[in-house]
Amino acid sequence: MPELIYKDESYAIMGACFEVYKEKGCGFNEAVFQECLEIELEMRGIPFKAQVEMPLSYKGRALKSKFKADVICYEKIIVELKAVSALVDEHRAQVLNYLNASGLELGLLVNFGHYPKLEHERFALTEKSFRALSRASRAEQFEL
Repeated sequence: MPELIYKDESYAIMGACFEVYKEKGCGFNEAVFQECLEIELEMRGIPFKAQVEMPLSYKGRALKSKFKADVICYEKIIVELKAVSALVDEHRAQVLNYLNASGLELGLLVNFGHYPKLEHERFALTEKSFRALSRASRAEQFEL
């Protein structure tokens, strides 16, 4: 089994997420959890930037549109926050697209809206996941 990338860093981030969930529960909107997580990350000394605008391109040309990552930790891990009853494939695709667009390798999808426990998934942008994402994008181009 291959070694997990950024294992220690992602463990520290998830520890902060678990603490926020333990303290706040699941009944608030995403903005509340975003603010709480920022406080927790700061208290734990985890380097992060919040609401980071990331550039997008199309066929080598920069777009005016950008995407905004909820949190980037250690300058290498995207943390996408949700406050919904359950994660769905669109949330997963969002994280994979953010990884692809940013060139970062690891994304954590964290759902504070799930009960009775925090829901989370880990995404590593490997060659296999990149190819699958590319195939899905091409298939969507031809759907009417």
